[in-house]
Amino acid sequence: MHNRLLLCLLLCGVLLYYGVPRLNIGAQGLEGIFAISWLVFALVVVSGNLIGLLYNPKSTQKVTSPQTASAKRRQRVRNY
Repeated sequence: MHNRLLLCLLLCGVLLYYGVPRLNIGAQGLEGIFAISWLVFALVVVSGNLIGLLYNPKSTQKVTSPQTASAKRRQRVRNY
């Protein structure tokens, strides 16, 4: 999971590295709109991948089967 997110983040960085110098943000008309929207979408991709890398969900507890739980309970009772 983390490898895929890191790879996507690096690919987006490469696209930004090559794309930003060629974009003319101050242009009039469709060219300027395209440049700004391209940068906004690239920033959304970068932020999404960073959130995916930095967010660590809480680990879930192992669910034990009822048979295992009752066996552990019996073993605890025997120990007393």
